[in-house]
Amino acid sequence: MKNKFSKNRGAAMLIVIALVLGGLAYYASIILSSTGIGEDMSIKLGLDLAGGVSITYQVDDENPTAEQLSDTVYKLQKRIEGYSTEASVYREGNDRITVEIPGVTDANAILEDLGKPGSLEFQTPDGETFMTGDMVADAQAASIQNDMKNTEFIVELTLTDEGAAAFGEMTSANVGNNLPIVYDEEIISNPVVNEAITGGKAQISGMESFEAAENLASNIRIGSLSLHLSELRSNVVGAQLGNSAISSSLKAAAIGLIIVMLFMIIVYFVPGVAASIALAIYTCLIIATLYLFEITLTLPGIAGIILSIGMAVDANVIIFARIREEIASGKTVGTAIEGGFKKALSAIIDGNVTTLIAAAVLGFLGSGSVKGFASTLAIGIILSMFTALVVTRLILNAFFAVGLRSEKYFGRGKELKTLHLVERRNLFFIISAVVIAAGFIAMGVHGSNGNALNYSLDFIGGTSTTVPFEESYTIEQIDADMVPLVEGVTGDSDVQTTQVQGTNQIIFKTRTLDLTEREELNKVFVDKYGVTESEIQSETISSTVSSEMREDAVKAVIIAVIFMLIYIWFRFSDARFAVSAILALVHDVLVVLTCYAVIRISVGNTFIACMLTIIGYSINDTIVIFDRIRENIKAKKVKTSKDLCEVANVSLTQTLSRSINTSITTFIMVFMLWLLGVATIRDFSLPLMVGLISGSYSSIFIATQLWFVFKRKIGKNKISDESV
Repeated sequence: MKNKFSKNRGAAMLIVIALVLGGLAYYASIILSSTGIGEDMSIKLGLDLAGGVSITYQVDDENPTAEQLSDTVYKLQKRIEGYSTEASVYREGNDRITVEIPGVTDANAILEDLGKPGSLEFQTPDGETFMTGDMVADAQAASIQNDMKNTEFIVELTLTDEGAAAFGEMTSANVGNNLPIVYDEEIISNPVVNEAITGGKAQISGMESFEAAENLASNIRIGSLSLHLSELRSNVVGAQLGNSAISSSLKAAAIGLIIVMLFMIIVYFVPGVAASIALAIYTCLIIATLYLFEITLTLPGIAGIILSIGMAVDANVIIFARIREEIASGKTVGTAIEGGFKKALSAIIDGNVTTLIAAAVLGFLGSGSVKGFASTLAIGIILSMFTALVVTRLILNAFFAVGLRSEKYFGRGKELKTLHLVERRNLFFIISAVVIAAGFIAMGVHGSNGNALNYSLDFIGGTSTTVPFEESYTIEQIDADMVPLVEGVTGDSDVQTTQVQGTNQIIFKTRTLDLTEREELNKVFVDKYGVTESEIQSETISSTVSSEMREDAVKAVIIAVIFMLIYIWFRFSDARFAVSAILALVHDVLVVLTCYAVIRISVGNTFIACMLTIIGYSINDTIVIFDRIRENIKAKKVKTSKDLCEVANVSLTQTLSRSINTSITTFIMVFMLWLLGVATIRDFSLPLMVGLISGSYSSIFIATQLWFVFKRKIGKNKISDESV
């Protein structure tokens, strides 16, 4: 087959790619060198890496209920997601709510833009209130084309069921009249009712600009809070972890990337060089995209990106394995390259689209860090597909054109002895059952003491202690000298520290302390640092991951799994593939949960990110094997269980090198993060490594075996012969 590049064009293409890589590398280096310093060309960082603004509101209502406080916390969380998906909101004491927004330093500007949470009422023409702000589920500014084809700015309202009923009744009785919207006793809009509105959605038109529509929508959203709030204090807070976390993570990424590149070159020769160049381009594109789209980056986000670098190799591994198979079948190198990309396409698309579906659902339905994770995941998937299917292909064709055409540069697939993995399925099922059972037993044992998992402050709240020192201390000094003192009192390693910039105050967040423990902690600071005890302030704080946010995450994951199941069912024309893939996914989640339960790793915000990462990785790994089964079934007429077993075993054997090599490259990246990262990132990396091992295990030893059992016994075209 004639290559699409001549020798000169191939050389020119390599030069162009080298220039592109050089330009991207230079651009990425500027971004990385600025990040953490605060210069213009920098990636937005979360509270844990760069600090931000902390605003505490006082509840003006007397004796607010826990339900009202929880509802207000959740609505504020949704409100501030416009600033950052990594922002957090939590209750402080019994009548205060604190909002922390990363990546900003002007508290006054945030307060002005966020608005003052006040009382919102919808009134009749006579001034009687018929609907309150808490009956508004959402308010968003928008622009539409009216009947005259002119742009019109509006505010779209979405009402609760109670609000829809009240609004429908009142608009039906007041067509042609004004129904004023009153915020803190001031009319902020006085719309005319054109028709009865009974569907729970309404539009307010007549805005002079989009900015005016945004301001009105913002006031309605902030006025829909269950409680009336007033600003108590606002501070600019420093990073919880500091630049050491960034530098150690970058070092881990760089070393891991070099090791992965060397591995690819050693295993795949010339294609490995092409993959390494494409991987370097991919890494630079990830950095540039984070900066250009202003995505807030937290420590789990860094881990997620490093993990995505390892996963980006996957598509290349699938392609290279196919090229070697084509060469082994007697085809020329040029034909093998084209055939390899063509035959690998369906597996790459199915695996990545399935994960992309999950990212899309999590992005739309999730809240808080789930949204941030979904954005990073989606970007990684799209860029990895582009670099594998476009960049790697261009480089390989260019190498071939300039003379690297010998089979020895690409390798030849070896005829492997078929592994009999399906016949041993009961053994694999028992191993998995024992591991998962160990997790439930551990949770049961610890649950008898009221703590099945080691929940962190993010999930159960705790005590916030603000200590005013006479001098300032660095993050390193705080971690080395003060945190051990606090841990000595609390007996718990889950201590979070934050500096209040412009002062010498440091905030220590710990598990909930009783009065005796608070006094003991105060005495430690008085004796060691000469702090005035009366100036130390302690408050009970709620979790930053509210029950509503947890419900959002669970709901988003369930819906994502359903959509993935439907997609796999559609693509493979067999629900048994879909069910097996989802059960393998559940298996991996339970194994990682076992890791958290047995080792007692702290369950915090990173727990959600870890589980979501495992879901994406697990489904991708399984789909590749199922794609090969689908291909082999078409080539072989399956009439008996023995035929079915043979197809499954052959498919597993053919994809085994890909499964192992992808797992190795991904594991290398996460291991380097665990080896060189700060303590917080290690708590994230360890269960991730367990999840990677489990994902590979379930793809090879569980998913296909489950499919075999279902195919043999259940559904249309089942194999009735049960000799295997």
